[in-house]
Amino acid sequence: MSMSRRIAPFHLDVLKEAGNIGAGHAATALSSLLAKDIDMKVPQVKLEPFHMLGDTLREDMETVAAIYFRIDGEVTGSMFFMLPVKEASSFAQKLTGDSSQKITVSNTTELAVSALSEAGNILAGSYLTALADFTRLNLIPSPPGFAVDMASAILSYALVPLSAAADEALIIETEIIENGRESNRALNGFFFFLPDPGSLGKILQSLGVPEDE
Repeated sequence: MSMSRRIAPFHLDVLKEAGNIGAGHAATALSSLLAKDIDMKVPQVKLEPFHMLGDTLREDMETVAAIYFRIDGEVTGSMFFMLPVKEASSFAQKLTGDSSQKITVSNTTELAVSALSEAGNILAGSYLTALADFTRLNLIPSPPGFAVDMASAILSYALVPLSAAADEALIIETEIIENGRESNRALNGFFFFLPDPGSLGKILQSLGVPEDE
């Protein structure tokens, strides 16, 4: 039986709460980094079958900047934070204070990559710390990697080794809001957490979801 058929709304609420706590920590770190008031929230957490991940992405997420991590520890897997390239460029310019920084398929500046990778590191680290506190499981992220490509191509690269033994991803939608005003939203991206076989079960079992029957 798939995890999504056994998980209750309560368990997704717990994962969302972990996401919001992690977002709060990340917002504090980003506010310090940018010297601006940054708010973050997690409007939605859900389990999605691999074959439906493409439907989750918005039309403007066809080509994305992706910061990705390998997760080791008691739970293993891959984590991606994806932004549309236009929003990624804007965010890199805010992080560096340099309007010449760009993220595109053909022209990506080294400083923009470094700035976005550091921001992704803060976001992923904050979320994983909060998730580890809720589950009491050890999760350790690798140094960040970076890519600009079609979202489907990036996800396919990660899914190929998993597809024979797992079929669902944990999706954490994330909003980063400058000055705390939704009308002035800075960017909107997605975390995709693709646990290795057996790891998603460990997370959900730690939250009280029964083992597979």
